[in-house]
Amino acid sequence: MTTSPLIVIIGAGVLGLCAAFELQRRGHAVRVIDPGAVNASLVAAGMVAPAMEAAIDDASVEQAQIFRAGRDLWPLFANASGIELARRPAEWRGGDVDGIEARMQALGFEARRAGDRVLTDEDYQVEPAQAVSALRQVLGDAVVQGRVSSVERAGGLWHVSVDGETLQASAVVLATGAADAVAGLPPAAHDLVAAIQPIRGQIGVLTCALVDHAVRGPGAYVAPMAGGSVIGATMEPGRRDTAPDVTTGERLADAAWRVLDQPPEPLAIEWRAGVRGASADGLPMAGPAPDGEGLFFALAPRRNGWLLGPLVAAVVADAVEGRAPSQEARALDPRRF
Repeated sequence: MTTSPLIVIIGAGVLGLCAAFELQRRGHAVRVIDPGAVNASLVAAGMVAPAMEAAIDDASVEQAQIFRAGRDLWPLFANASGIELARRPAEWRGGDVDGIEARMQALGFEARRAGDRVLTDEDYQVEPAQAVSALRQVLGDAVVQGRVSSVERAGGLWHVSVDGETLQASAVVLATGAADAVAGLPPAAHDLVAAIQPIRGQIGVLTCALVDHAVRGPGAYVAPMAGGSVIGATMEPGRRDTAPDVTTGERLADAAWRVLDQPPEPLAIEWRAGVRGASADGLPMAGPAPDGEGLFFALAPRRNGWLLGPLVAAVVADAVEGRAPSQEARALDPRRF
């Protein structure tokens, strides 16, 4: 049995790793429990894209401000963690060009026309594999593989059962993605986790470079990826399966070629699928759980886990330390539900 109180983070996706890094950077002892399952954070293009995401989803002013705040934390976070942050133009072409441009500008994002395209310099990108590797390297032995079977609050501590071992934790951070609620959670926390909507996403990875910056359009995007390109990505609510679907891949590839305004080419595409988690309003749940002292959420970023990772990490770390919540923390507070 471990006797030194830790902050235990359950889950090793982007939100869990970012929260662990931020807490460790502030001097806390952390332990990240990695279940070793298919990780949606790696089945991603690493978009840090507040302008495009806000325009495509017709976000509110308040949501756009959260996206922008998340993006603004990235340069310092990347520098501290060793993550490579790419700053390239992002482009929209195809349908509703006027609408995308108008929505970006109405939400305060820079956007400019180039013929029948809209470009912005507001969006960044990370390489998910490199980013995860960098965070794991910094965290070192704090990341361990295992499965949490239950948690229990007793004697002022959390007792976390991991593969037959019990870890004693001063605080627990749930970063379990779209997984089932861990046994032993307090009732309200359990119900919030159980209400997270799974959204399956499929992407395709190519070894050839189709673009040198992110290009989006109706039904698909194409973006640079280390060693080639990535085509993405579906949003399939309610699905938890992670086996790539051939028909879905064909449909996505066809949409990508239309976005690029090029005839299809016979390219080898490796299809991958992961499952994201989403809350009822599409924003993450970050901060104190509705019940359970010392219990915190880093959950449900929908498709914006990479964009909002550092922001969620800061919100969680502030909550663990008992700091006054920021404006963003109040917007992401799990107790809003």
